[in-house]
Amino acid sequence: MPSPVPYDPQYVADAKPVIRPQKAGVTTRKTICQTCDIACSVVTESKKGRVVKVRSSDNPIFRDNICMKGIVAPKAFAHPDRILHPLKRVGERGSGKWERVSWDEAMADIGQRLKAIIAEHGPEAWAVSTSQWNTATDHGLGRRIMNHIGSPNWISGVALCAGNTAAVNRFTYGWFPMGDFNNTKCIVLMGHNPRRHSWTPMFNFIRSAQARGAKLIMMDPRRSSNAEAADIWLPLKAGSDAAMLFGWLKVIFDEKLYDKKFVKNWTIGFDELKARVDEYPLERVAELTGCDPEMIAKSARLYATEGPAIIPWTPITDMQRNSTSAIRLQGILRAVCGYLDVPGGETLQGFHPDVVPESTIEMHEKLAEEQKAKQLGSDTHPAFTYRGQAAFREPMKRVWGHEYPNQITGCYMANPSATFRAMAGEGQYPVKAFFTLGNNTVLSYANMPLIIKAMMNQDLVVAYEHHMTPTAQLADYVLPGDSWLERPWLTDAFGWMSSYRPSEKSMEPPGEALSTFEFWKRLSNALDRPEIVPWHDLESFYDERLKGSGMTFHELAQETEMFFDKPVFRKYEKTGFATPSGKVELKSSVLEDLGFDPLPYFREDPAGDAEYPLRMFTGVREDAFFQTSQRQVPEMRKRSPEPYLFVSPATAKANSLVQDEWVEVENDTGKISIKVAIKDSMPDGLVRIPHGWWKPEMKQGAGHLSGALKFSDAQLCRDDDDYLDREQGIPHLKGVPCRINKLASAESASLAAGISVTT
Repeated sequence: MPSPVPYDPQYVADAKPVIRPQKAGVTTRKTICQTCDIACSVVTESKKGRVVKVRSSDNPIFRDNICMKGIVAPKAFAHPDRILHPLKRVGERGSGKWERVSWDEAMADIGQRLKAIIAEHGPEAWAVSTSQWNTATDHGLGRRIMNHIGSPNWISGVALCAGNTAAVNRFTYGWFPMGDFNNTKCIVLMGHNPRRHSWTPMFNFIRSAQARGAKLIMMDPRRSSNAEAADIWLPLKAGSDAAMLFGWLKVIFDEKLYDKKFVKNWTIGFDELKARVDEYPLERVAELTGCDPEMIAKSARLYATEGPAIIPWTPITDMQRNSTSAIRLQGILRAVCGYLDVPGGETLQGFHPDVVPESTIEMHEKLAEEQKAKQLGSDTHPAFTYRGQAAFREPMKRVWGHEYPNQITGCYMANPSATFRAMAGEGQYPVKAFFTLGNNTVLSYANMPLIIKAMMNQDLVVAYEHHMTPTAQLADYVLPGDSWLERPWLTDAFGWMSSYRPSEKSMEPPGEALSTFEFWKRLSNALDRPEIVPWHDLESFYDERLKGSGMTFHELAQETEMFFDKPVFRKYEKTGFATPSGKVELKSSVLEDLGFDPLPYFREDPAGDAEYPLRMFTGVREDAFFQTSQRQVPEMRKRSPEPYLFVSPATAKANSLVQDEWVEVENDTGKISIKVAIKDSMPDGLVRIPHGWWKPEMKQGAGHLSGALKFSDAQLCRDDDDYLDREQGIPHLKGVPCRINKLASAESASLAAGISVTT
């Protein structure tokens, strides 16, 4: 789940960094924090070759963009339990028995075993799952190797977070836009709640926009911190995003608040869309969302008349059974109100002409059409697969100059649930080799029991990691990854922006930790295909990508903190949009050709179940952690030592709950143990489950997984048809039925006594 920081290029050009006196014995480097996915520009201070401090940037536009996770990074990466050498499993899978081996030994065996699997089952029997956090991007090299070898089965957590949004946005106007926070007059947050220590730059941008008079509309069932700061708060029911946006469009169409000229000249399907919108009068929308119809109308008018406005990306809408329709409705609102590719609106940035993008590095054209057709899940849920994106190849080439632009790495993925079923022996063909890079796969997708079964059924599992995560505990090889302090980086926010930011290497990696570049280069050699990754090292790879700029990576890093061209707006007036029609498709021709409803729609929740009277939403991260990481860091665990269930006072009373007691949350997928926190900010009947909980200090191995089997929310996340988005096949995590069970006093006491934070 990556996100760019939408800095105004002219502001960047005019900004004057503070010149600090150099401290004796201290070396500083301008770098980019990758502890989470927002990539804050920071400064590292090193003594005797080791980073001892991470602080805010000296550049005024980046200053204050730092959080507790970035500040504590030097200690986190120096943790005594960090994996520093390749480890090979010597007992049964999940036994927790390992021996240290060399990189050469590990890669030789991995290469031989992977080649044998491919020879027996075909290249599609190899699947890879990656992430964008501490191990950073794989530079497009993972896809490059897979495309040359012949496997289409790449998955990532971005399937539920930004990557799927990038792919779905294309069905409307052919690109994934970035809001112009610096000039916008209205911001709409849909459930996303940036805070001082979570998405810090976005928090700062929102507060700055409000300080200069921009309006803020917040949609969230909770009374969040941004809800309290908003001009309008819409406490909609969890998972009803699409219904709310239908209500907005109903008001905007009925009151003719849309941009009539843009709609006439640059859209298709308006009449059909309007007929669909007419199915959602405000009374119905109010019933579906639980919000007052007058407030729905007031907020719609504010968005339409106080623009240019932006609807920033939100992970909340990515994780719903109506995700595709809700994302499409966001795009439709941007378009019909005239907010596309204008100052203060939603910018369509494309590629920088002087830098080779990772999309080119990936070489999707090398993957045969026969192999693309085998991509798991593409037959039933094609939206972000090769099949779903095929119709955009010509429009992308026409408008953006690239046939396979892979924004947020999420536009040519296999479906995760289908991939795990194939790994478990339940798919259309077997998957027998699985590589996971910085992903902690077991905790990162829906249906955790299926994922564990899938991993136990593999012939080869390779994990590239910092720590012995629950996922790594089920691997055959665990390979040590470097950190963002220990490598250079060149980022364009994973294809979301046309500006590039360089990050300097601050220190050498400890032990035998290597970068993903080195991992993929060594794998290409082990597969007897060294020509796939021909570059000598990471900096020479960056140098080649930067040739068009006339600078080496080192020169770029010394000269600037951001490399960009002056923005150009309304580019569609010359190129059209990157859709088959060249226009904004309010009625999607691509979805229609794939056999889906070409117009957005809203599926109401399945019938209630008396066994599970409450609704839960999951996916929320505590400020101290990002995804499933940092739980081994004492400073972070002191802030959040245990997972907490948030409930309203009325829900607590109805279920006889007491603050800080241990309880069990259960549904028909699984159950977890969790402590109670009674919060006035929570609505009645809805409970909050935090994401990614495990405890590194607890027993490792199969049957334990360091507490993941007891605490991880993935055990409650369903992936059956009723709770999957139809077009994408991603799970509904915002309103799943559940119940709260009281625990026997002995079990509750045992949980309370079992708290033991690693120090």
